[in-house]
Amino acid sequence: MTTTTTTTAPAVPEAPARVPHPLRAEALRGFPPLAGAAVLLLFGAVLPASADAWQGDWAKTAAQLHDALVIALPFAAAAGCWQGGRERRRRTGELWDTAVRAPLTRLLVSALPVALWVAVGHLLAVALTTLTTWPYVRGDHPHLSPVPGDTAALMAAALLGHVVGRAASTPLAAPLLGAAGYVGLGTAGYQDAVSPLDPAMPAVDGFWPVWWQPLAMAAWTLGLAFALTLAYAARRRATALVPLAVALAAALPLSTGSGPWRPDPLAHRQVCDTSTTPAVCVNARYSGMLPQVRAALSGVTGKLHGVHNLPVRWSDRGTEPRAGEAALPMLTPFGWYVVRGRLTKPEQYAWEAVAALRGGCGEEPERVLPADDAVQAYLAPNPQQRVFDADDAKGDAARRAHLRASQAARAKLAGMDEQRRRTWLSAYFAARAACDAEGVPAL
Repeated sequence: MTTTTTTTAPAVPEAPARVPHPLRAEALRGFPPLAGAAVLLLFGAVLPASADAWQGDWAKTAAQLHDALVIALPFAAAAGCWQGGRERRRRTGELWDTAVRAPLTRLLVSALPVALWVAVGHLLAVALTTLTTWPYVRGDHPHLSPVPGDTAALMAAALLGHVVGRAASTPLAAPLLGAAGYVGLGTAGYQDAVSPLDPAMPAVDGFWPVWWQPLAMAAWTLGLAFALTLAYAARRRATALVPLAVALAAALPLSTGSGPWRPDPLAHRQVCDTSTTPAVCVNARYSGMLPQVRAALSGVTGKLHGVHNLPVRWSDRGTEPRAGEAALPMLTPFGWYVVRGRLTKPEQYAWEAVAALRGGCGEEPERVLPADDAVQAYLAPNPQQRVFDADDAKGDAARRAHLRASQAARAKLAGMDEQRRRTWLSAYFAARAACDAEGVPAL
């Protein structure tokens, strides 16, 4: 009889289930994602109210995003502080003290998710704001250079707030820290000694940070945050000197004169249409608005064809016009003449442009007022002129007499033949350019 022996293969031990990293669990659950969503909603609540003033203007869009930090930074600090007080609210502090992980590791696992989600919320706000501006821009280019420094400052605020939340014993630490941060940032932005180090310092129109300024600001804010974190939770607190030294090294160039800032080259350039007299020039930041401005002034330039002694051009410099120039009504701030890339009041715009052709000669004698009014009414009448005339007609004798003289002068200028009117207007603009009231021809 034959005996068969069966051999059983040894059992292969099952691989242990993969345990997710605690940082991943903290980042995907609980308060950190809510903090990021709250930051996004915060920007969504602050920016739309002034959308007419920044949509269509890259520079203003970037400035609005940066200026919102005066609210977003205290909010990020308060969010970090709330997360830092979590163990105290749960009464699990003593239990965590018995854990194997070092205090610094436990702190970072809890603090970094909030800082990262705050950064995500800010970057999403930047992306959405950029998309809402893009369809309406009429020149310039996106100004994203402040974004890295602003994002780093929000992360640093969350880390600093987390340390405060762990160290403080009051449940009101988060709102108190947010309120104190708002007051402190609002005050620091107007103090010359500390404003260069203020990550929420208001943007200055026409100036942008040099390439290294956002990197230095990130090193300054994050360096301070990590220095405080290490001083609070590291076994060897002397290691806090390393990020502190980085922060101080970054603060030196930031606070040295106007080194971190440069003027916007487009802010001092003009884009001109020389096919008309006077030529029409707009600021290069809004070069795409030139066709609309030219169309708004087309009625004026058509009537001035053949007239001499005019300014060479209308210019949009934001300062006093140069010799031979007249100041074009400024396209900024957006929300008045320009809303979302469109010139909304072309008649009013043309009226103000004609008023600038006369120059500034101070107080005018009574005799030139009818001539000024007639020229204005012929080239680009005030859209509200009928309302003003109706008010004058109901006024006292002096106002009624002034109205009759103005109406007579308007009718006389409008009734001239083309050649005679060109001659009269040439003499008028020559006298106005020289501020010679006596030389203004009579009507």
